[in-house]
Amino acid sequence: MEKFKIILAFILFIIALLVPLENIWITNSIYIVSYLIVGLEIVLKAIKHIIRGKIFDEHFLMTVATLGAFAIGEFPEAVAVMLFYQIGEFFQDYAVDKSKKSITNLMNLRPDFAYVKRDGIINKISPEEVKIGDTLVVKPGEKIPLDGKIIEGTSLLDTSSLTGESLPRKVNQNDIVLSGCINQTGLLTIKVTKEFAESTVSKILNLVENASSKKSKSENFITKFAKYYTPIVVIIAVILAITPPLFLGFETFSNWIYRALSFLVVSCPCALVISIPLSFFGGIGGASKVGILVKGSNYLEALAHLETVVFDKTGTLTEGTFEVQKVVNVKNGLTQIHKNVQKETSLINIAAHAEMFSNHPISLSLRKAYSSEYGKDLDSSLVSKTEEIPGLGIFSEVNGQNVFVGNEKLMEKNNIAFSKCDEVGTVLHVAIDGVYAGYIVIGDKIKSDAKQTITDLKSYGVKQTVMLTGDRKVVGESVANNLGIDIVYTDLLPQDKAKKLEEIMKAKSSNSTVAFVGDGMNDAPVLAISDVGIAMGGLGADSAIEAADVVIMNDEPSKIITSVKIARKTLRIVKQNIVFAIFVKVLVLIFSAFGLSTMWEAVFADVGVSVLAVLNALRALKSKI
Repeated sequence: MEKFKIILAFILFIIALLVPLENIWITNSIYIVSYLIVGLEIVLKAIKHIIRGKIFDEHFLMTVATLGAFAIGEFPEAVAVMLFYQIGEFFQDYAVDKSKKSITNLMNLRPDFAYVKRDGIINKISPEEVKIGDTLVVKPGEKIPLDGKIIEGTSLLDTSSLTGESLPRKVNQNDIVLSGCINQTGLLTIKVTKEFAESTVSKILNLVENASSKKSKSENFITKFAKYYTPIVVIIAVILAITPPLFLGFETFSNWIYRALSFLVVSCPCALVISIPLSFFGGIGGASKVGILVKGSNYLEALAHLETVVFDKTGTLTEGTFEVQKVVNVKNGLTQIHKNVQKETSLINIAAHAEMFSNHPISLSLRKAYSSEYGKDLDSSLVSKTEEIPGLGIFSEVNGQNVFVGNEKLMEKNNIAFSKCDEVGTVLHVAIDGVYAGYIVIGDKIKSDAKQTITDLKSYGVKQTVMLTGDRKVVGESVANNLGIDIVYTDLLPQDKAKKLEEIMKAKSSNSTVAFVGDGMNDAPVLAISDVGIAMGGLGADSAIEAADVVIMNDEPSKIITSVKIARKTLRIVKQNIVFAIFVKVLVLIFSAFGLSTMWEAVFADVGVSVLAVLNALRALKSKI
């Protein structure tokens, strides 16, 4: 409809402008009809806003400028201003719509249906109607509608919409799968673990939809700038129209009115008000294309000014896929690979049962080792009580025995004499009924791109990299030295991490930011404290999505570099638009005041600059740096 109105008004405008008609009243009537087609809506909006007390906006400026042009007999200019203003608005709406569609298509994860198997019958229902515990059947080529656990089948999953990765991921029975992934090859039967409202796809969609609500400093500046700038230029225009004729003679009044009206047309701050939020919106969309979710433009801006990056260790810089490497059993004083330890004296049996209700990666490694050794699942009936002690370990009652499994601090806190060791790896000490039984060494692997990420951060101007870990000094320093991290703090409890981060935040320089990068496991406090909380591989962790400001959808630290590149590119585009728009407007404002430009130049300075700024802003949507 808008396009049709603009085309019709433009045709009438060309007829009135180029077709010679004997009667000037006919020509002017055509101009007025053309004006009403494209301008009546703007005039009515200006009147409504004035009634509501919102006087100084672009609708007011366009209305005063065009009606004033009619009043002094400049009919072509009056129509041209409103016509080209509407053409500019059309292009701006098109650009905004294109930006939104790009993100909508990108995040086109929302499933339309789910096949649920109940009482042997498969029904096609809405994902919102599926309940926890229901059984889903997902055929090849279909989206996984809700988060769940595979109970039957193997397949390859296309996770590109979630993680930005092109390589498919192989899944088997008992693997956790996330909504939004596309099943490529095999038939999967999945037990639902989360309702649709709590599923990964819903949280991602909600996150992207609300990303524009948190404004950057640049956006807040432009909002305040427009609030004071517009009334000021209106006052200047009034002075420009009235004051010179008092000294130069009232026969020049129409000339100065024309200059003041041109001044008003130029002054409209549309280019800044529209293009800058659009630039940030495009940056957020570009980041989403490569598997990085940014919760707001303020965080995108903060990423561009990173001075210090603080890392958690486990699951962030390391794989977080632990494996039991050896066991030291105090009863016989032997150090052995866990498979060679006698089953009746195996610490794996006791420790795995003690940790069976924990989802920590270390606990999973113990359960994996138990399953490998015994060839069966853990017996939950043996565990009557369990309590997780943050930063220390776990206490459980296993088969009537009080079992502590954890670090050295756990042993010290409970006055248990133990043997200290300098093994490189995570050491779990085990005590049974207050007597030290031995320790289990669990190894982790540094991620393949972690070292390059640290190197790249420094090349991008990050002055300091820090690692905070609850692991022992020998392990923490080994990882830090391997990666080239500047400072490492070890043996930290969760509250100690928060204190250290607060100290780092206080020491930072002005106009710079500190990012904390964690895996979402017990990192919520520090993620919240930092200027930018980045959750690594936190897609499936509720705590990560809630607490983090940026969610990297896979486990690659190198995506931090990508996010910084996108943030800096977006900031460059924003600065380009601000400088370009203000420079052109100020120049033409001066020319208008001195009568060196007509209303045609004024139209370019308003509409032309707006369109160019918006087109420049759309470059932020491209994820390619």
